[in-house]
Amino acid sequence: MLRRDLMTAEIQKLAQVLARIMGLKLEGKLQAAEDLFKESLLKEFEITEEELLTYTQEEFNTFLLSKEFPAEKLDMFSQFLYADLAPSQQTGRNKLIAEKLQLIYKMLEKQYHIISMTNMDRQKKIQQYL
Repeated sequence: MLRRDLMTAEIQKLAQVLARIMGLKLEGKLQAAEDLFKESLLKEFEITEEELLTYTQEEFNTFLLSKEFPAEKLDMFSQFLYADLAPSQQTGRNKLIAEKLQLIYKMLEKQYHIISMTNMDRQKKIQQYL
């Protein structure tokens, strides 16, 4: 029970940070949003942006398995990455993030047996982007 309460509190905190990032983007404060995104990656998910972008699919999969994120936190990680994705721009960075997102969605499905309509829709959009 205590573990579940702690996880719920952590997810709520992450959701607030994600909302703040989105709000900064809407206000046009892109650098502040990027800085908060990078800080959150490191603090909450223990990965730098550089590692995120340079890890191969296998390395990223190994990273995820080693962290043993609960399904809720892994889903929140996908939301962070999806919020940072800019599919209207064809950049190498977007492609790398999209590939990592596909891996997370696959892990949520196969390892945790979690399928959500939101994630399915996002997968479809990412697949079209790639």
